[in-house]
Order: sequence, then C-alpha cells, then structure tokens
Amino acid sequence: MGTLENSVQLIGRPGSDPEIKTIGGRKLARFSIATNDYSYNENHELERNSSWHNIVAWGKIAEQAEKYIKKGKRIALEGRLRTRTYEKDGKKSFFTEITMNEFMMIDHTSNDDQTDSDS
Repeated sequence: MGTLENSVQLIGRPGSDPEIKTIGGRKLARFSIATNDYSYNENHELERNSSWHNIVAWGKIAEQAEKYIKKGKRIALEGRLRTRTYEKDGKKSFFTEITMNEFMMIDHTSNDDQTDSDS
C-alpha cells in the first residue's frame, strides 16, 4: 500500500451479507460494517460505542466481497472516503461511504464457533 492522502483502514463486522448489483457491466457490492470504540463513563465503567460505516466495492473486489464477506464475520479493510450529495424534496443531504480497495478476513471461516485463539 502506498501513501495516500485519502486512506481509511477499519476492522469491523458486516451487518449483513453484501448486496450485489451489476451496473454498466461492473459488479457493485454494498454493505455496512460496525466498528467498536471503548471509553469510560462518569462512573468509571467501560462502555462500548458502536459506529456504522457504509462500504461500497466495484469490479473484482466486489466479486471477492460477494464470495467471502458474510454477516458478522470480522474483516479488516482499506479504502477511501467519499462524500456524495443528493437532493430530496428540496433538501440537500450528504452521504459518506468508503470505497473499499482491499480487505482481509479475520474470523475463521470453517467453523462459526471457533475463536481467534483456536489457531
């Protein structure tokens, strides 16, 4: 991976299997992943805060996503941020997504009950 000015790396779990479409002869995969951040509240208790990120992939990476990415299976991904604007009922809205360039499966795929320490 070279140095990029617009580069995002995330580790998270997809909320669903990728939605696959073909647009202009190219495959498109769309899904979202949840990432977790931990912080202490005012009572010094550890709290988990989840954030959802919209992911898109095109072409060969979309084909790989369709084949390997499954709901709940942890992945690491690299991509770039993209913010789009659209207008609905006269109101301008913004939508941020990550265009995925590559990904790596982190969870085991052979047995859903395995943990990362079972290697």
